[in-house]
Amino acid sequence: MTADDPKNGSDDDQEHAHDHDHAHSHMVHRHRDVQGGEARAAVFGFSDGLVSNVALIIGITGASADGSLVRLAGISGLLAGAISMAAGEWVSIRAHNELVEREIAIERKSLEENPKAEIRELAAIYRERGLNPESAKQLASEIMADPEVALDVHAREELGVDPEGAGSPLRVALSSFAAFATGAFVPLFPWLFAEGAGAAVASVVMAVVAASLAGVALAVFTGRSKVRTAARQVLVAAGACGATFLIGSLLGVSVT
Repeated sequence: MTADDPKNGSDDDQEHAHDHDHAHSHMVHRHRDVQGGEARAAVFGFSDGLVSNVALIIGITGASADGSLVRLAGISGLLAGAISMAAGEWVSIRAHNELVEREIAIERKSLEENPKAEIRELAAIYRERGLNPESAKQLASEIMADPEVALDVHAREELGVDPEGAGSPLRVALSSFAAFATGAFVPLFPWLFAEGAGAAVASVVMAVVAASLAGVALAVFTGRSKVRTAARQVLVAAGACGATFLIGSLLGVSVT
């Protein structure tokens, strides 16, 4: 069979197409945006609000059976925690963005004033990654031909940051506030209609269910075991409740 045989050409084409489809099937995938901060703030905000407020409510219950006192403590804990977390996230993201902006500005100035030194620096990085010296220098020179591309690559390779991936302080703060308030409201809800042992039991049950669901949701995002992640969340909530109830009981006895 010769190289010009139509059948041979057809087989080659089919094999090439198969290889292309196979490679394409492995290359096409999606990643979640994990750099902005909103998802992190929402997950940790909900968990923090849930655990901290159920612990506060159960702690107050251990010290006093007065439903109005528990409701006041729960609402205060919800508002204080949500505002504090939102403010903390805003300051944190804002400071991080300003730091990144400063470092990128320094890198931009260096690219303009010392392009040869930056080429050598980038080439050295690629040599460390396994490229031979000639290929590393050629790649670095080609990247440096476009100032914006050069800045982007240097920011990623040297600083380890994505110049376009900065999170919005306001969005992260609002996400954190809403998530914390939602989590904190779960154990408070029964106390809006009842009080005493029944409300306390309902708070714990709702907190356990919410902690389990939060663990499952977190496992879906991270690809971890749903059972283990849910169990971890429940154990954290249970430990916090047990500790604060014990402390509240001791304080209640001492006050009495």
